[in-house]
Amino acid sequence: MATLAPSNLDLFTAEAAPGERRIDLHVPAIHCAGCIRKVEGAVRSLPGITKARVNFTTRRLTAEWADGSLDPGAILAAVEAAGFEARPFAPADVAAQGSDPASRRLIKAMAVAGFAAMNIMLLSVSVWSGADGATRDLFHLISAAIALPTIAYSGMPFFSSAWGALRQGRTNMDVPISIGLVLATALSLYETFTRGHEAWFDAAVMLLFFLLLGRVADSLMRDRARAGVAALLKQSAPGALVRAPSGDTEWRPIESVAPGMTVLVAAGERVPVDGLVLEGGSAIDRSLVTGESLPEAVGPGGQLLAGTLNLDGPLAMKATAVGEASFLAQVVRLMEDAEQGRARYTRIADRAARLYAPVVHLAALFTAIGWLIAGAGLYQALVTAIAVLIITCPCALGLAVPAVQVRAASVLMKRGLLVKDGSALERLAECDTLIFDKTGTLTLGRPTPVGVLPLSDADLALAAGLAAKSRHPLSRALLAAARAQGITPTPLAEVTEHPGLGLEAQVNGERLRLGRPDWAGADAADTHLLALAFRKGGQPAVLIPFEDPLRPDAAAAIARLKRDGFEIRILSGDREAPVRHAAQALGIAHWDAGLAPADKLAAIEALKAEGHKVLVVGDGLNDAPMLAGGHASIAPSSASDAGQTAADMLFLNDSLMAVPQAVETARRADSHVRQNFVMAIGYNILAVPIAMAGFATPLIAAVAMSLSSLIVVGNALRLKAPK
Repeated sequence: MATLAPSNLDLFTAEAAPGERRIDLHVPAIHCAGCIRKVEGAVRSLPGITKARVNFTTRRLTAEWADGSLDPGAILAAVEAAGFEARPFAPADVAAQGSDPASRRLIKAMAVAGFAAMNIMLLSVSVWSGADGATRDLFHLISAAIALPTIAYSGMPFFSSAWGALRQGRTNMDVPISIGLVLATALSLYETFTRGHEAWFDAAVMLLFFLLLGRVADSLMRDRARAGVAALLKQSAPGALVRAPSGDTEWRPIESVAPGMTVLVAAGERVPVDGLVLEGGSAIDRSLVTGESLPEAVGPGGQLLAGTLNLDGPLAMKATAVGEASFLAQVVRLMEDAEQGRARYTRIADRAARLYAPVVHLAALFTAIGWLIAGAGLYQALVTAIAVLIITCPCALGLAVPAVQVRAASVLMKRGLLVKDGSALERLAECDTLIFDKTGTLTLGRPTPVGVLPLSDADLALAAGLAAKSRHPLSRALLAAARAQGITPTPLAEVTEHPGLGLEAQVNGERLRLGRPDWAGADAADTHLLALAFRKGGQPAVLIPFEDPLRPDAAAAIARLKRDGFEIRILSGDREAPVRHAAQALGIAHWDAGLAPADKLAAIEALKAEGHKVLVVGDGLNDAPMLAGGHASIAPSSASDAGQTAADMLFLNDSLMAVPQAVETARRADSHVRQNFVMAIGYNILAVPIAMAGFATPLIAAVAMSLSSLIVVGNALRLKAPK
């Protein structure tokens, strides 16, 4: 890719802080931690750079530097010199990106290894059955012809990982795996070309298949958590209708909209940029921002945020923040920052690998040296060392976590809970504090009339006729309730919608109004949290109260979570009155209302700083940074796209009981994982001395390794769902 001219790149920079500039670049070829280190290192080596960070999910490189210390073109050139294509970051790039191709490569590699293992095992059975001489040699050659390309192709994930670790001067679990595969293959080739009695191609390929099986299970679980920010960015408008000073209107791509321009937003459209209302009035659905189901009225001077929905009337607004300065972009940044913190979480298997790899290396090395000192030849010492490497190969260790996670995900799916990220089960088991959003999480997020509708059938038909002309959630709830009672809405012509107030029509010389209680003439001092009022002619206005009902079993779920040892809080963007009402109904002592996304995330970070492991349950766009920032997170299936994709798990029905069931299953899964590690370590304690003593050939070692893997899988299958 040709480097953009500095003058063009300047258009994509922004002020990060007084005296500092920032640029965001999209680097689509990043696919591993090594790529991240390489890109960040190349940028940090430039003079004046104060920050260089890559977000793996969005492939976004954020670079900050002292203003005037370098040209932004130098940053782009440094990334390209490191071997990566880069371009200015655009939401459309991320929204269009698919799943991680690494998972597809692993599945293909596993399929190739499995097919090859079956064919080589058929040939090996003949050798074990007594085939000798030229027949045995032919079968060894055919096995070699199958095994060599298979090991070269299917072993690449392990070889590349091991090489990358060694180049960084460290080791990992893939180093002993690679050494064992290479030595077993090399010694088998030696046996084949010297017409030896034994070759271990079957052991090497079978070992590779079991290792890939565990790697694929783990990768598929990780893949479910990759698309959170991409889905959030799809909320961004592709463009906006801009009015010029001359009065002409022009559709512009969102990248071409600048602060100060006049943007027109029609009823039913999402607000494309942040700004202030210049002309018109309307009701704005801010539920993506605040989580509150009740729209807010706006008029000239009112604030609008990108991503909110204009319900009633056309608006003209002055753009004040666009692109990376808009509300949606800030939410994306909050999610990325939170995700970076979660990425630092060290998984159980990773912690075990720190000790496992050097122990295996030393065991194999001491075995070879010991046999040489004892007088054995180099061939015998190598065969014994290879048997040690194979018998200690971490198949059981590699399956210990993903096997339990896949089983736990299956168990929870039967209970209506979808696990997107297997590692979240480990984190969920550690949580001690639980944060709930209110609207759409503790409640259903669907306002319904309280009790029996206080209108005659004739008046209800008229009110429903007015409601049919509105997008307001209370109007829609009233219409649904009327239809549920068998009432057919009265068709009304020439209904006038007063943005932020309600609907009005004339029927038989009488004026009908449906809307805000004070506008319709009802007693505004009524204590109901949500209400519409209907008035016909000179008759007194009738108040229609609504409520956002709590989820079924919400109180029982909260009580069960308290018994499980959780401290429970509510963090909501809704108004104080409904939040207090829900908290009192559920017996939750700690709650906060009217919080912005940044406020929620700050509260989570404060709890984490105190040493708490926080489980977050929320649903809206305003909850997405909080969901990403929690130690683990759950969202209902009714959540916004951003909420669903930011969460680790989704519960698919209206019952909140899915949350304690998920917690208890995660804690049981954690117990099974630890049991698997005990069994895997116990197997090695028994098997390693046998192999070191020379009582296990590489083939016997491979069979023993396979049996240990099957034991681990069997223990994972014992996991049951809580009642």
